[in-house]
Amino acid sequence: MAHRPKRTFRPRRADSSDSDGAQETSAEPGATGEQAARDPAVEGPPSGRGHAEVAELLRRGRGRRRGRAWASSRHAARAAPRLDESSDVPESRMVDLSADEEDGEHHSSESKDDQSSSPNSSRTLEDEFSSVVNIPDAAVMQATYRKCKLARAQEDYISLDVKHTFTNSGMKKNSEDSESEPDDFKDIMPFTPKPQTLRQRMAEETTTRNEETSDDSQDEKTQDIWEQQQMRKAVKITKGQDIDLSYSHESQTVKKFDASISFPPVSLEIIKKKLNTRLTLLQDTHRSHLREYEKYIQDIKSSKSTIQNLENSSNQTLSFKFYKSMKIYVENLIDCLNEKIISIQEIESAMHALLLKQAMIFMKRRQDELKHESAYLQQLSCKPETSINKSLAMDEKTQWILEEAESRRARRRQARVLSGNCTHEEGTSSDDELSSADMIDFQKSQGDILQDHKKIFEDVHSDFCNIQNILLKFRQWREKFPDSYYEAFISLCIPKLLNPLIRFQLIDWNPLKFDSIGLKQMPWFTSIEEFIDCSMEDSKKEDSSDKKILSTVINKTVIPRLIGFVEFVWDPLSTTQTTSLVTQCRMILEEHSTCENEVNKGKQDLLKSIVSRMKKAIEDDVFIPLYPKSAVENRTSPHSKFQERQFWSGLKLFGNILLWNELLPEDTLQELGLGKLLNRYLIIALLNAIPGPDVVKKCSQIAAYLPEKWFQNSAMRTSIPQLENFIQFLLQSARKLSRNEIRDELKEIILILVKIKALNQAESFIEECHLDHLRSVIKEFE
Repeated sequence: MAHRPKRTFRPRRADSSDSDGAQETSAEPGATGEQAARDPAVEGPPSGRGHAEVAELLRRGRGRRRGRAWASSRHAARAAPRLDESSDVPESRMVDLSADEEDGEHHSSESKDDQSSSPNSSRTLEDEFSSVVNIPDAAVMQATYRKCKLARAQEDYISLDVKHTFTNSGMKKNSEDSESEPDDFKDIMPFTPKPQTLRQRMAEETTTRNEETSDDSQDEKTQDIWEQQQMRKAVKITKGQDIDLSYSHESQTVKKFDASISFPPVSLEIIKKKLNTRLTLLQDTHRSHLREYEKYIQDIKSSKSTIQNLENSSNQTLSFKFYKSMKIYVENLIDCLNEKIISIQEIESAMHALLLKQAMIFMKRRQDELKHESAYLQQLSCKPETSINKSLAMDEKTQWILEEAESRRARRRQARVLSGNCTHEEGTSSDDELSSADMIDFQKSQGDILQDHKKIFEDVHSDFCNIQNILLKFRQWREKFPDSYYEAFISLCIPKLLNPLIRFQLIDWNPLKFDSIGLKQMPWFTSIEEFIDCSMEDSKKEDSSDKKILSTVINKTVIPRLIGFVEFVWDPLSTTQTTSLVTQCRMILEEHSTCENEVNKGKQDLLKSIVSRMKKAIEDDVFIPLYPKSAVENRTSPHSKFQERQFWSGLKLFGNILLWNELLPEDTLQELGLGKLLNRYLIIALLNAIPGPDVVKKCSQIAAYLPEKWFQNSAMRTSIPQLENFIQFLLQSARKLSRNEIRDELKEIILILVKIKALNQAESFIEECHLDHLRSVIKEFE
């Protein structure tokens, strides 16, 4: 394929440039008015001689430009639409141009005359060829070839009005001739997509190199002429644009100052009226502006005054700062407590589980001892009915359990002797000793829990974990802004905020231990009391809502923990645990009942759990066996010892139940102590016992446990109905003692009857037995 040569401004032949201009001028004689206006130098068709010269020049120009692929494609593209769309006149000119290529000797004389128009025309053709490329079909190509052949045969030039008809034979002949002779037009306009052969490309390249060599021999004058032609074209374009701009401007100016427009008639009155109207509008506008200006002045003054007042008055600023700081403090406090409450619950549950495990150990051990000892004594009382191997196996297990229980009792007796307590009865001990291994394990687990308990708030500032500091913040709020304090119902919020912190302090608190710290001595309790006392002084309100804070805290925090101890840890058979629990409950339920509704609800829940636990203890732990008198006459027999221990254990439970006097309702307490325990278990055991000093001692202990409050009515002559069985047993025992003339025990029985207000029964017995010396005893109590 031919290489595209580098474009340079080498000196070109004048006739070559002129031929291009002549070609474009002669090729478009019938152009539109727009093209004629664009190039006014070209006017009218050229003469016959001029056509021949132009054709010769075009042939030379095509030969020179044949090596440039882009130039050939542009010319072919622009020639095709002209052949399709124009009239016969352009077609004749194309034929004439092709025919004149053979006689190109008459061109030098007229070529210079058309130099002025040739550059512009050549540029127009190139622009048209480069814009649109339309490939003609086969019919158009055949028609073109025929016209060219006819022109060559008849004339030396193509006439503008020539019209020829052709036959089929002529068409075939022309087609054959066109195939035989060389066709430069095909080289210029490749209408088929088939690429050129190697020979054609080599021929084109050789021709192009020869033409470029001939072009280099042109002198400097030809180059100057070409540059002048280019300059003239540029000057013509600039002048045409200036003419168009000036014309449009003049037309606009004429339209703007058109004098043909007519105006309405104007008089002095009309002008005056319009001026007055305009003046009125301006005055109204001015007045409105003045009003707005005055308003703005007032707003500025008011704003300055407000700013100054705010700057001078520090109360609002301080209140805002205080509320903001309080809001941030409360949010941080809540975040802290929300994060720590999980750890508090875990430690609390761990401690409760440890105490529950210990309580279950004591309870299971007591029940196992009771079961095995009762079975062993039952076997001793009856003939053996089981095999020897089974009896031996059972005896071995029972023997080990009984030996362990007896060793603990021996250690307790030794401790009582060392302490000087010789009035203790077997069976009244709580039997809550642990083995050394179990004690070490318990202490280790408890120490680990308390160690984790101390670490919960070790990374917290005292303002967020110290109850006194927290209450101090709310106290400042109450002192500075009491209205907003009470409107925010802070007294209802404080117990909820303090709940995690109070539970944290109650983790190592055991209300069942005799040496446990009381609630009044706890730091949180004293801090809340001080907060309430200051509230009473500051508010001067008798119905201050802050008075309910302590009762609410007890109801929501302390009572639920007490209920957990009562239901799962408390042993009603332990006098120590019962006494400590009664003390704590008495302080909680009696001294802090300011909020009746809430505390009553918590109180009822607590008392229900206490009653339920004591009923369970009566049903599970009270067992007083009945043996034949022959088995219990010997005081050292195992039957007698076991019966005595069990009786005193039941009597101990009876006394522990009656310790709840004034806390539990009387009817509930009498039902539990007298109805379920005394009449069902203790009286039956007394009836089976041998009358004597021991029986009187037991009856005296029963009377000692009875609350004096039940017998404070001086008008009472008969005792309460639940003691009727006990009174009858006392009278029966007194009759037996009177026959044996045991006067001291008889007097003791009369004193018991007088204490429980069974005065009528006592007088009847004295008259019946003629014990007039005992009437003075009755008169002392009347």
